Amino acid sequence: MEPQWIRWAKRIQALAQAGLTYATDPYDQERYRELRRIAVDMLATQCGLGSEAQRVSLEELFAGEAGYPTPKVDVRSVVFDGDRVLLVKERSDGRWSLPGGWADVGSSPSEMAAREVAEEAGYVVRPVRLLAVWDNSRHHDRPVAYAVYKICIACQLTGGQPRASIETEAVGWFAVEELPPLSPTRITAEQIRRLYRLYRDPSLPPEFD
Repeated sequence: MEPQWIRWAKRIQALAQAGLTYATDPYDQERYRELRRIAVDMLATQCGLGSEAQRVSLEELFAGEAGYPTPKVDVRSVVFDGDRVLLVKERSDGRWSLPGGWADVGSSPSEMAAREVAEEAGYVVRPVRLLAVWDNSRHHDRPVAYAVYKICIACQLTGGQPRASIETEAVGWFAVEELPPLSPTRITAEQIRRLYRLYRDPSLPPEFD
């Protein structure tokens, strides 16, 4: 679970964003901007972002969000071969994750799942089953600026060859109990084990928070 202070900071940011969307009084708008600055200060201080440039970058990230605040959607493709799971090594942090990323407007979750595997791993897959819908904050303790819902979809391998991409530097198959270092905000070892149990037993319903 995320620390309580992260949830408070995100909630303050969400209230500020909603206020800036609907408030018309200039004094109210300034109060909501101040709330956003407080949320930035909380995250920057607790995450060790000491430089002014890092703080400004975080504030610009928050300021770039407009409209009523809602969680972002992260679609992850779950491909098993026996007790091995398909993982890709992220160029951004040098760690491994399930293929996937932010959902695109105009694409369904299943379309996203198939495309992410093709783009990040080189394989062709067919999405076959929803395994889980998780609130990211309930499964990770690393600070993430956004609220995120993670959709995990089981996919059947149908073809292709392993191939890295502009986002991934390697592709590999790993035993569920012998996983490499994982990208901490994308997926955890416990989540992969839970996904494996769901995959092995089709009678189990999808997990959700």
